[in-house]
Amino acid sequence: MKCILCKGSMKKGKAPFQVERDAYTVTLQAVPAWICSQCGEVYFDEKAVEAIQDMIRTVDGEAEKVALSA
Repeated sequence: MKCILCKGSMKKGKAPFQVERDAYTVTLQAVPAWICSQCGEVYFDEKAVEAIQDMIRTVDGEAEKVALSA
């Protein structure tokens, strides 16, 4: 697999991921990913992206509950 930015080699590893919303910030320290050995660009596997999206939807729902109860 080659990096789309620099054409360097991609290697399996783990990388941080962070998303900021109005009501919260989620930081994951070690998400499975492909990391370019040349430029450091990170690409998350489809399975990891789906899991992150599911988690964010859950947290969005819980954050909304908190906001409505305040």
